[in-house]
Amino acid sequence: MARAGSTSSTKRQDGDAAGGLLWHAGWALAIALTAGGLAANGMLDTGPTLLAPTLLALGAGGAAAGLGAILSLFGAPGRAAAVLAWGLAGAGACHLTGGIAGPLAAWCLAPAAAATAFRNRDLLALGGAAALAAAAVSALDTALLPLPGVEAAAAPWLSLMALSTVTLGFAAGLVGFQGANQRDVRRREKADQVLELLRHQPLLLATVDRSGRVLGAAGAVIADYGPHQLEGRSLGHLVAEHELPGLAAALHTTVREGQASLYCAPTDGGDGWLELTLKANASGNIVAAIRDAREQFAREKRLEAERVTAEQQNAGKSRFLANMSHELRTPLNAIMGFSDIMRQRLFGPLGDRYAEYAELIHESGTHLLELINDVLDMSKIEAERFELSIETFDARDAIAAVLRLMRGQADRAGVHLRGVLPIAPLQADADRRAVKQIALNLISNALKFTPRNGSVTVTVQGHGDTLELIVADTGVGIAQDDLDRLGRPFEQAGDADQRAAGSGLGLSLVRAFARLHGGEMTVESSVGEGTTVTVRLPVLTEDAIPEPRRRNG
Repeated sequence: MARAGSTSSTKRQDGDAAGGLLWHAGWALAIALTAGGLAANGMLDTGPTLLAPTLLALGAGGAAAGLGAILSLFGAPGRAAAVLAWGLAGAGACHLTGGIAGPLAAWCLAPAAAATAFRNRDLLALGGAAALAAAAVSALDTALLPLPGVEAAAAPWLSLMALSTVTLGFAAGLVGFQGANQRDVRRREKADQVLELLRHQPLLLATVDRSGRVLGAAGAVIADYGPHQLEGRSLGHLVAEHELPGLAAALHTTVREGQASLYCAPTDGGDGWLELTLKANASGNIVAAIRDAREQFAREKRLEAERVTAEQQNAGKSRFLANMSHELRTPLNAIMGFSDIMRQRLFGPLGDRYAEYAELIHESGTHLLELINDVLDMSKIEAERFELSIETFDARDAIAAVLRLMRGQADRAGVHLRGVLPIAPLQADADRRAVKQIALNLISNALKFTPRNGSVTVTVQGHGDTLELIVADTGVGIAQDDLDRLGRPFEQAGDADQRAAGSGLGLSLVRAFARLHGGEMTVESSVGEGTTVTVRLPVLTEDAIPEPRRRNG
């Protein structure tokens, strides 16, 4: 702001100097033309008695014009000197041409006209005083002294020149003065707008010295101190007593490094803090912006409490699910065991209807056990209680075992399941059960959403230390809106029939297991064109060398 104001002031002074220079040049030109015209018509060539005073008078005016043009370049002192020079020139020219009744008497007003040319209110009084002094001296000269006269033929032209220069000088000066006045009015209006903004903005802005004493302030009331109340006091009045060393350190840092900021408790003992931003300016003082952050503190404190509550509730939910899943698995295993005995007719034959019921009980129990296992794993992961059991194994064996397990489901669904595995071993340091669970969930999902006569392809490959598992199907695909939601617990895609086919935990478990291994899961799909899920795990123990692949299925 100070730099902008300095630039504006410099431009204004340059404009005043240029206006004064042009004004004096015009005056000198008028004198030169008048002298040349009189000489050309022989009105100045009638004898030495009349020639010398008239030329001296015109020379005084020309000298004042030239000197004033030069002095106008030297700021306010030079312009004041130019006004006084015009007073001397006006009085001298009037004395040499017959005094107050002579043709150049109007030049007594030249100092006032010159003051208006500089467009400076401070010079108006000086110009008026110099004009009155010149007129008073000329009047005394006329009354007390015998003064030179002017040739009768030249007098009207000299009078016309004097009146013209004074009149046009006043006119030009007043026009320029009015323009400068309008600019000043606009500048004041803009300054008033800036001050109004400063008074009503939400910060307390202050200029302070290096010790922290407030030199000027504007803006909001902070810690019961308004801008005017704070002026002349220390910034320390705003902060609690135990925060004073921190404030002193921040001021020292600002002086040394140019800026600093800190949070500190307010002096009124309120719950929260004030935010102080300090910055050094070109004058050696410090500009401080103080913000009352107590409402923000209360809001953040409330949000933090809500976050803690939500985390506690989520952890409680996860513990509840883990406990319930464990309690449910025990009787469910018994149900499945007895139904399996009945299915196999280990203790004798059963009627067809009872055998069918036993088969249904076993299938339902298997589905429910899979769901409970998924819920148990997810609850452990969310509660951060799931621990990976890392071991070294051939990743191909784990995936091949899942393919053998899912072969029967694929045959019953009429879907062609095939695996593409490398010939060379893929030694991995990972949780074998988690890797198998990733493959099992992906293949199971693919089979559920692939119609009869479709295909599911499972590809396993290694790139450097990354194990890559790709499961691609020719199923119904996933809409883009559903694709953005998949991978979150209990989120499902498709219509009601498709959502009834699962719990919405499969992909979320895959993503969670991948992240636990430091990997990632990506899904690519289009409606009606199938889905491709890629899981990358950085678990291989050595760089994988591209090898021919063998197909399983």
